[in-house]
Order: sequence, then structure tokens, then C-alpha cells
Amino acid sequence: MVEFKFTAQKVNEQILNGSISAETVKDAKRKIYRLAEKNQLKIKKIDKKITYLYRVRRGKEKPISGEQKAYSKKEVEDALTRMGFEVISVNKKLLDFRMAPPNAEIVTFVKISAELLEQKLPYSEILTLLINDTQNKTLKETLKEINNDLKKGADSEATFLKYQGVFGKFSAYMLGLASKSGNMAEIYKATAKFLERRQEFKKNLKSALITPAVTLFVLFLAVLFYVGYIFPETAKLFVKFKIPLPPMTAFTLKISDFLLNNGVLVTLVTILPPIIIWRFAKTKRGGFLMDKYLLKIPVLGNLIHKTVIEVYCRVFYTLYSGSAESIEPIKIAAEATGNKYFEDRIKNIAIPLMVKKGTGITEAFEATGVFTDTALARLHSGEETGTIKNTSLQLANYYESETVYKLKNFIEMIQLFIAMIIMIVMILLTLVSAETATIHPKTPGMSSNTIIERNIA
Repeated sequence: MVEFKFTAQKVNEQILNGSISAETVKDAKRKIYRLAEKNQLKIKKIDKKITYLYRVRRGKEKPISGEQKAYSKKEVEDALTRMGFEVISVNKKLLDFRMAPPNAEIVTFVKISAELLEQKLPYSEILTLLINDTQNKTLKETLKEINNDLKKGADSEATFLKYQGVFGKFSAYMLGLASKSGNMAEIYKATAKFLERRQEFKKNLKSALITPAVTLFVLFLAVLFYVGYIFPETAKLFVKFKIPLPPMTAFTLKISDFLLNNGVLVTLVTILPPIIIWRFAKTKRGGFLMDKYLLKIPVLGNLIHKTVIEVYCRVFYTLYSGSAESIEPIKIAAEATGNKYFEDRIKNIAIPLMVKKGTGITEAFEATGVFTDTALARLHSGEETGTIKNTSLQLANYYESETVYKLKNFIEMIQLFIAMIIMIVMILLTLVSAETATIHPKTPGMSSNTIIERNIA
């Protein structure tokens, strides 16, 4: 998120100041000019909040250095002077970017915060403790800025949403919402559980899909190198002396010749598809389609589907407080799943049915086609008995237990499958290599070994 401060003039020449946040500079400026057009304002100045590096000292003490975000150099100098420091230098930070902290750091922060909140420790003290103990620089600076904003009376939800690039959109929303709620500890615990499950799911998905794919790709490159470079050095030696080649050796040599004669084509076919798929998945349409068909993959798709429903139900349980306020929790829970297809079906089918036609939750969910029969049956039961909140938690816990167990078995099956492929490839390469030992020379009285020894000499 980027922050801008703008100075504008009204028709009566009154000067106004304001600030705005957005995900990109372009979005922020668009918001400012849209606001100016709507209220008939003339924009006089726009300043972006950037990071300044400062060096100060107090009296004869040793100079200290630090960094501070501000809209101007003068703003930093004035703030430091008011604190009793002698300003030595204030300069813009040339490379002002932050690496997002690891998910484990975010999970640790949320879990510790939840535990300390349960012990009735004031939130300002919790932030101070975590700022001092956090090792990750980005998270430490973010917590400092949040603490400063909250002390100034800033809205907690708006404050955390400014740092959704650090926490993630959903986590930032939940942490900001917690400060306004009557039970911060419960929301922090639920957020920690959500983050842990998402981290575990990504780890398992990596083990089930990404790691095997990388292993197979590296194996493919190794086979290409062997067939295209190492094998021909031996096989063509027999061809040079017009020695008949066995079937497997001859076939492998033909493949080798094709690879060598079409090196550019083979390289493009090997490298381009993964790049194209990756770039396509980054687009809005591509991400939607990838998430849609990911749910339809045999075996794994079913597990991913149930995990998405589990995340949805867990978030819905945390936010839901009554039928009159069910729309916003449904929308936020859909966004939290991280599946664009699931989110689209909820927002564009379920919610319009509930708002415009007054359809019940279960009936609206059934129309989306993204909930399992088991989930619909349990939610329908909860809706009829008025216990849909607790039913959602029960469903989330049920799917968590099921998917964790089945995904573990699936990963073991994939690992066994990869091991079998590697074994088969190694056996084939060994057979091709060993077959050369059966080659006999065409010229009577001279063995193939003699020919090779003479050639080497």
C-alpha cells in the first residue's frame, strides 16, 4: 500500500488537507482526482509518503541512526527537533522496498498476540513486546508504524489494511476488525488457526504437486543430456566402423540425432510451456480458470475442494453473528479461501440470490455448485435449527481431519510413483548402455573391443 497527502482548494478558496491509501500509485492518484472532481476541489499539491534515513544526537551523546516514513524531509526534521535531538542529516532512502516477511513470522506474531490477549495484557504492551523480540526487519518496522498510528487514535481497521502487503488482505482485515470487536483474543486465535492451516495446506500442496513436478523436470533434463550428449559419443564410434547396432541402441541414436539437429525446437518445447502456464496463471482470467480446474483434478482436486470449504466455514464461523449480518461474513470468507473460482461463485451467485430474492443460505450455496453434498446437508441442518455458526465450525473441523489424513496418504502415493518412474528410467538407461556390450564387429577376426582400443590409441 502507498500513502499520499494532498492539499486542495475549495471554490471559496478555503485550503483543505487530506490523505489517502491505495495498492498502487496510479490507484491513489485516481482516487484523489475523483474525490476532487466530486467535491469541486482544485488539487494544489500531492506528496507521497516515503522513507527517510536520519542521523541525530542529543547533546554530547553518540549519534544514532534510524529511518522514518514521512511526506517530506521537513516533517522528519521537525519531529526529531521536537523530541530534543540535534539533526545531523536527513536523506531519502534510495531503495525503498520491503520484502514480505515469511508466513511463519506472521503466524508467530498472531499466535503470541492471541495468547497474551487471553492473559488480559493491553494491546499496546503486546505490540511493544513483539516489536522488541521480532527479528524480521519488515515485520518489526510494520509493527512500529501500526503502534504509532494506533496511539494517535487512527482507525484500527484502516491502519491494518494499509499493511495488507505484509499480512495479506484477509489477515490485515481480521486483525483490524479484532480491535473493534468485543473479543480480540477469539478473533486472533481464529486468524492464527486460519494462517496455520493455509501454511500447512501450501506445504502439503507443494509436496503433492510442485516437488514431484520439479523432480520429473530435472529427470527429463538429465535424460536429455544423456541421450543428446553422452550416449552419442559411444554409439557413433560403432557407426564409424559400420558395425550393426542392436534395436534399442539404434533407436536411442535416432532420438539423439533428432535432439541434436533440432536443439532450438527442443529447448523451446521444454522451457516455454511452464513459462506460458505460469504467466497465464498470473492473469485474472488465467487465475480464475486455474483455480476452477484445480478443483477437478482426480483425487487431489477433491482434497483441495474440501480444504477450500474448510477455510470458508472456519472464517464464516469467526465473523458470523446473526442472519441480519450474514452477507459481509459470507463475502469475506469467500475471499479468504484464496480460490478465485470459489470466490466468484459465492459473490456473483449466492450473495445476489440472498439479497435480491431473499433466498436462504443453504439454497443460495447449492446454486453455486461449489459446495459438497455433505457440506450442504450440514449447513441446511444448522440453518433450520438456528445453529449455523456452530455447524460451520463442526464442518470445518471435520474436513480438516479428513483432508489432513487423506492428503498425507496421497503424498506418500505420489512419492512412490515418482520413485517408480525414476527406477524405470534408470533401468532403461542401464539396458541401453549394457546393450552396447553385445555389439559384435562386422569384420571377421577383429572384435569390437579391438576396434575401440585402436580408435582410442
